[in-house]
Amino acid sequence: MIEIRFHGRGGQGAVTSAEILAISAINSGKYAQAFPSFGPERRGAPVQAFARISDEKILDRTKVYNPDIVVVLDPSIMEIVNVIEGLKQNGTLVVNTVKNPEDVKKELGRDDITVGTVNATKIALDTIGRPITNIVMLGALLKVKPLIPVDLINEPLKERFGKIADKNIEACKIAYEQVKIN
Repeated sequence: MIEIRFHGRGGQGAVTSAEILAISAINSGKYAQAFPSFGPERRGAPVQAFARISDEKILDRTKVYNPDIVVVLDPSIMEIVNVIEGLKQNGTLVVNTVKNPEDVKKELGRDDITVGTVNATKIALDTIGRPITNIVMLGALLKVKPLIPVDLINEPLKERFGKIADKNIEACKIAYEQVKIN
């Protein structure tokens, strides 16, 4: 089983990212779940969402404490939240940042992890016209850690976003191509 924790801010789509990933995994024949961590969230406040993907039924319904993968939608979150807390040894971190993966690893002091970085904010602004990076980051995630084929998220995106799905699909593909991996 692969456990994923998404970090973002309220209104950026961390919960939607987890849900689209889980639906896509289920459509590929895997078992999956997605759920948010709710507290006193408000637009702009730090938010966490979780996903699990497995080839077998998932019975665990608890919060993800020791993720295999962490996805950071907003780089400013890293200044106030320890995003790598509990990240498994040899885990994976995917960050929306202009920094290169080696610099992120140095800053975090974790030589054992794989880091992927992508300027998701720029991609979202250029493609979607808004700085909402959730689907962009799914493209980066699926390149760094190919949990499912990236094109499997297209159908759930079309169902969820309707007319604006095509821009999100394009942004996702650009991130998939541009993500830098150490």
